[in-house]
Amino acid sequence: MQTTLAPEYQNTADGLAAEAILRKCVHCGFCTATCPTYQLLGDELDGPRGRIYLMKQVLEGNAPTRKTQLHLDRCLTCRNCESTCPSGVDYGHLIDIGRKLVDAKVARPMGESVVRWALKEGLPSPLFGPAMAMGQLVRPLLPESLKNKVPPRQDAGSWPKRQHARKVLMLAGCAQPAMAPNINSASARVLDAAGVQALIAPKAGCCGAVKFHLNDQDGGKAEMRANIDAWWPLLEQGVEAIVMNASGCGVTVKEYGHILQDDPAYAAKAARVSELTKDLSEMLPDLAGALRGKVKTAGQPALVFHPPCTLQHGQKLKGGVEKQLSDLGFAVRIAANESHLCCGSAGTYSVLNPKIAYELRDRKLGNLAPLANEVIISANIGCITHLQSGTKTDVKHWIEVLDAALITD
Repeated sequence: MQTTLAPEYQNTADGLAAEAILRKCVHCGFCTATCPTYQLLGDELDGPRGRIYLMKQVLEGNAPTRKTQLHLDRCLTCRNCESTCPSGVDYGHLIDIGRKLVDAKVARPMGESVVRWALKEGLPSPLFGPAMAMGQLVRPLLPESLKNKVPPRQDAGSWPKRQHARKVLMLAGCAQPAMAPNINSASARVLDAAGVQALIAPKAGCCGAVKFHLNDQDGGKAEMRANIDAWWPLLEQGVEAIVMNASGCGVTVKEYGHILQDDPAYAAKAARVSELTKDLSEMLPDLAGALRGKVKTAGQPALVFHPPCTLQHGQKLKGGVEKQLSDLGFAVRIAANESHLCCGSAGTYSVLNPKIAYELRDRKLGNLAPLANEVIISANIGCITHLQSGTKTDVKHWIEVLDAALITD
């Protein structure tokens, strides 16, 4: 797609990057068929092709409006369109640029600005844990809209104490330790059973995704640099990988190299961090041999798997969880229809766009159609919490199910 950049964007990093992405788009519309918001709303401007056209207009000098901003806001950034696109359009990075340029020119209403500020400052804050604990204490008294965001208190279980020659770093995350602490400890126990020690760098915090995708890109980059600083000494000591058990964090950390490519002090380190980052499921083929004989699947529930968008579209990891768990003896299936579509969680999206998010949640649960003896599993804390708010069926991280099946010494 030919684009003539307005003078203010010529020779800028954002302008040149966006122009290169737009050049690949042939406006074929294949992406529209797999866009969740287009399927629900039926508006061309609420699909990737329409949003690309809006961003092209802004880059060519047309003044964006509040309507432009709303159409870009309604994008889930699920990146399903990237999996569908025959031309390799890097839509995820384009929408980040587009939102940044539009927000610089279009003021948001005060109430909306306050909510977005509270999310980007609150979720990564050390105060989030105590606030979540307080919410869990009064959870029965909360209105349904708030109760959906406050899961019941969870016991994390024990953290393994054995030392192993093989060591990996693990990011605790910002929301996960408060909302579902068992995911991290279960990950450590499974790795320990396979002869791998999980380490957490105390000074590592939020991966940066929350602020970055709420258009505080400078704040997000600062968190990324802080994580690199926290991890670097351990990487220099020979830690073999940085393992992510939240696919939303994983896709972001894998893009540190891209996001910080123009930072002379961090570009090389960021690229190395991205290179070493793996989703936990990517470790499974290597761990499976060590786990055989240590997992008892008899009596375990059947599983129905929801692959998060950040796993299957963002990281291009599809089929691995199901295959490896099946090879270990679990009964696993995926939804017969629309397994590629977003559940509506999408980071902070379910807070900012609840109507669309809950419609997508209910559509996803309908397609998963869990049976009485099944547990829904996923690979991202946001998806797990969002889906659990709409069903009485247990929704867990797949690593928790594997952990529960370990034969203890």
